[in-house]
Amino acid sequence: MQHTPLTDSLGNPVTLQDPASLPALNDFIEGFIACEARAVNVLNAAADASPIVQASCAALHLFAESADGPRNARPFIDRALARSSQATEREQRFVAAVAAWVQGDLPRAIALHEEQARLHPRDLASLKLGQYHLFNRGNSPGMLRIALQAVPAAADVPYLHGMLAFGWEQCHRLQEAEAAARHAIALRRKEPWAHHALAHVMLTQGRILEGTDFMASVSDTWTGLNSFMVTHNWWHQALFLLERDRHDDALALYDQQVWGVVKEYTQDQISAVSLLARLELAGVDVGPRWADVADYLQRQRLADQVLPFLDLQYLYGLARAGRAAAARTLLQNLQEHAATRTEAHERTVWQQVCVPAAHGLLAHAEGDWATAAAQLGTALPRLVEIGGSHAQRDLFHQIWLDALQRHGQWAAVQNLLQPQANAQPQSLRLARQAGAVNTALGLPR
Repeated sequence: MQHTPLTDSLGNPVTLQDPASLPALNDFIEGFIACEARAVNVLNAAADASPIVQASCAALHLFAESADGPRNARPFIDRALARSSQATEREQRFVAAVAAWVQGDLPRAIALHEEQARLHPRDLASLKLGQYHLFNRGNSPGMLRIALQAVPAAADVPYLHGMLAFGWEQCHRLQEAEAAARHAIALRRKEPWAHHALAHVMLTQGRILEGTDFMASVSDTWTGLNSFMVTHNWWHQALFLLERDRHDDALALYDQQVWGVVKEYTQDQISAVSLLARLELAGVDVGPRWADVADYLQRQRLADQVLPFLDLQYLYGLARAGRAAAARTLLQNLQEHAATRTEAHERTVWQQVCVPAAHGLLAHAEGDWATAAAQLGTALPRLVEIGGSHAQRDLFHQIWLDALQRHGQWAAVQNLLQPQANAQPQSLRLARQAGAVNTALGLPR
């Protein structure tokens, strides 16, 4: 292999058989940390057998978050491993981390990404990948720790501050989260991950009107992004609109921005399920919209047990669309998958959190309020373990509250809902729901 003195756009030395591959590799690195669609351009360099190029191609396939991912990634990671000894020590560690991901060994992948952050803190693609795995395992302190490693060496990179902001926010350190997000945006106005982190902060703090205005003010920069980032930021805007009972506007965002960018993609699918469910819980008639989402879920997701956080939303989407047989098939597959897990964390999460939550969600969709209330009540205290953000997991809490209310457990609902309404004085949704509960209990509104 020809060793050429090349560096990537973050200054990390790279070993390339074909120096002409460097722009495609930089597109992967920059595109990944900036949430831009150009990350896929690394596939244009797939003929270059250099380990860092092949491992980047493998990672790209794994981001599909589907059962096909490891199968599609394996030829690339096998080529990377075959030539790994000819790469730098940093590149070798990145290859090993992606190989561990292909094999489903996330503890090893995370350990390698954490080591990389200590030894090569400007390898921000590795750092973001480590954050991604930690996020999917509900380890927000780990997300923050790995990002903090890079601050002395990479403070000039706006995307690092976006990663920090989300880590701080997921650790409920909202003041630090906002400061990091605003610093990222000051360095680069087009920093969609920082916009996203700030939306989380404002939603949590009940700054609904400010959040709506802020997201609208930066939405002109959401160009060239991957489908997850653009649909997810519009999803956040729809949440702000829902809190203000702006139902028509939220539905319009669903139709125009949230569903339909890449309908085959996992994250676009769960954003659609989540927003439709929230609209219905807020009392909105969503018409025939469930059917289109369910068509994709039924075709792609029945045997696609990759992340429990995803499966729960696939299941609910199928059940709400009236696809009872498909939903039960998914539940059966989910239970069988849970029973065969060997890694300790994964086994615990699938068996003790995901399975009861799945039974609760199916029961809710089918109108069995008692089972829904009981099973979701069992799962909710540990739901952080399935991954997803606080804002995303709030869907399951809303469904549980709805089940409790429909089961007639009004006192329990009042005890849970009123503190939320107190903490979110700008939320017309919560005020309306709390008012209805108080009326049902014979209390003043």
